[in-house]
Amino acid sequence: MIRARQARTDDKEIIRLIKQELIPLSYTASPRDAQTIRELPKRLAEGVSLVYSRTKRSLPVGYIHFYIRESVLLYDLLVVHPQHRGKQIGTTLMNQAETQARTKGAKLARLFVDHGNPRAQRLYARLGFQTVRYYPDLRCYEMMKSLV
Repeated sequence: MIRARQARTDDKEIIRLIKQELIPLSYTASPRDAQTIRELPKRLAEGVSLVYSRTKRSLPVGYIHFYIRESVLLYDLLVVHPQHRGKQIGTTLMNQAETQARTKGAKLARLFVDHGNPRAQRLYARLGFQTVRYYPDLRCYEMMKSLV
């Protein structure tokens, strides 16, 4: 089920997933980067956060964070627990984000994906995203998709 993030009960697991699954793939962050870790709760509190879990009260097995700015859906974080990959959880979370964004008038979806994360690159390409730019200093790709 998809539900809103409940900071008190979800954040510990969400931050653990980000530290173990996303940060190691990033060229610009490290799991030992105290400032990045310290800033995560504030980052999670802004924008929209959705959780995929088995029940209303169970721990998250997937998480998505995004912003809707004017007519653009900006994906920030997407992480799925390794034991739950391949079950369409990431796709389901992204579809829910796009549905919400469309109702608010978004016409374009935009995201950045690390060079070291080919699995995510393939997922985004399957979902219709096109690579528009590579940033060598950050070692990441910018991808976009029309929502109309």
